[in-house]
Amino acid sequence: MPRKRSIKTRKQQTVKTLEALGNTIYTEMTHKRFPSIDIPSRSTSNIRYEEASRQYVLGDKSVNRSSRNVRHIRPFTQLVWTASFAHTLCKSKKTSTLRDVFYSAQAFDINFKDQKESDNIITDLEAALDFSREDFNIFPEERSQIFGDLTIEYTVPGYQGKRINLTMHPDGLAIGPALTTAELITTKANKVIVIEKGAMFTRLIEEQAYRKFKAILIHTAGQPPRATRRLVKRLNAELNLPVYVFCDGDPWGMAIAITIICGSANAAHLKELTTPEAQWMGLYSTDIPKYKLPGNNLSNIDVKRLQDMMKDPRCKGKPWRPQIEHFLKRKRKCELEAFSRYGLDYVVTKYLPEKLK
Repeated sequence: MPRKRSIKTRKQQTVKTLEALGNTIYTEMTHKRFPSIDIPSRSTSNIRYEEASRQYVLGDKSVNRSSRNVRHIRPFTQLVWTASFAHTLCKSKKTSTLRDVFYSAQAFDINFKDQKESDNIITDLEAALDFSREDFNIFPEERSQIFGDLTIEYTVPGYQGKRINLTMHPDGLAIGPALTTAELITTKANKVIVIEKGAMFTRLIEEQAYRKFKAILIHTAGQPPRATRRLVKRLNAELNLPVYVFCDGDPWGMAIAITIICGSANAAHLKELTTPEAQWMGLYSTDIPKYKLPGNNLSNIDVKRLQDMMKDPRCKGKPWRPQIEHFLKRKRKCELEAFSRYGLDYVVTKYLPEKLK
């Protein structure tokens, strides 16, 4: 059971790191020194794309947030309170949403201007301690789903040790805190298919694509939450399952695939959210004429997004660059639902078999 020990060990490490931060601040104060915290800089000048790992990483620059500096007192206090709140969550084995953190702070007179400010402080804490907000038991609202022949074992209080198979609910199960932190016990699947659109996710369940392709299906609901990206990574790393990303045929679908595979600059301080071995299976720009799919003209915003992607270091090679150029040449885009013109089972009987082959 090495995976079970590793999850437990990581949670113990999170608690110890939070406590070490608190002890350092307390020691500084007892010695009548102004406590401070070093945080890796998340400025664009300190973010670079690393070819070897195929993801954005932070450089060596850091900023020192000191209680000696009057301008730093407010964010310093907010950061210390957030660390304390995270410690309480971990010790009590409770979870919180990003929105909960924003409102909980008010009970302690730690006022944030808005949730964006509290979210930024949580990200500062991640960067400072090299743990993710999910390690702190802080999650976004649930919206992604998963379905397939995978047995998991819950680790959350009240359900600890309980096992379920993810085919138990025909609508799929929400990828929330309990599922994200569960042990991955056993599966008969030999791949993961990540799907952008809810309608296509439902279609693949109804057509029993999970059986036909021996696949675990994951619905991202657009740009996937970090907890979902982390679960995709776990399925690939812990169960050795290849990952295929199936998105709309437009620049925004491409961006979803790129984020899952190569990560984003916003999460450059985290190393467990990317799946470099994953493959984008489409919908390609070249698939639109190949399968004679109905679509729409690219908007000016779409074109601008594609032009920006031409400069993106993540998009230098195949399959990205040729498809970006094809999008710009034909100026057409297409949604996954366009396959319905050929019947409700066309994706399962024609498109996916050809792509996976």
